[in-house]
Amino acid sequence: MSVENDDEKAARNAALRPGTRRPGGRTARTRAAVRDAVLAGLTEHGYPGLTIEYVAEHSGVHKTTLYRRWGDLEGLLADALDLAGEDSWLPPDTGSLEGDLRALAREVAASFTDPAVAASGSAMIAAGFQSERAATALRAYYTERFRRCETIVERAVGRGELPSPSDATEATAPQAAIDAGALVRAVSAPLFLRLFITREPVDTALADQSAAAALAAARAGAFTTGPTAPSPGPAA
Repeated sequence: MSVENDDEKAARNAALRPGTRRPGGRTARTRAAVRDAVLAGLTEHGYPGLTIEYVAEHSGVHKTTLYRRWGDLEGLLADALDLAGEDSWLPPDTGSLEGDLRALAREVAASFTDPAVAASGSAMIAAGFQSERAATALRAYYTERFRRCETIVERAVGRGELPSPSDATEATAPQAAIDAGALVRAVSAPLFLRLFITREPVDTALADQSAAAALAAARAGAFTTGPTAPSPGPAA
């Protein structure tokens, strides 16, 4: 049976993660091979069973090099997540806010239910519950992901699907704006709850429901920030 070299392994994993950018050069290939070995170890053994020896064996990088460059397992985990965020992924652009939110929710659901890619992502999130450094890196990764998703809301405001900061109405002050980060997080929050807390099934129908709920909330002003007019009191 043939054995994949570092370049072949990197290409295979890139194909499983559309949009991933693998920078060139020997250092980048080494880093990618180490990251792939970390993900494989997490998927196979979980964080408690991951060892420097496993990463060395599966990456082809000597363990003394791993210790010198990454320090320890937590360093390997943090760098693996940093590398995962160094890609060219962009959020969906369907031409409408409704379409973008639905496509985003479906992408989140698929990334954790498709057998080809789900295991490594789930293992990384699980590691964040057991390692503070991994948790910090995980938070940075998703902060960047959600920052990119804010363009969905910005496009919607530009198309007039959501109010812009200058749209003053009787119910909204001129300084009010849409909290884009909160809106895009609301799309995936119900999915993450089921995937990692209640361990319930997640499918396309649930993804569509999550997107629809976030859209309805946005249209109702749930994500509007800034001064707003007081709610009317009870009728006399």
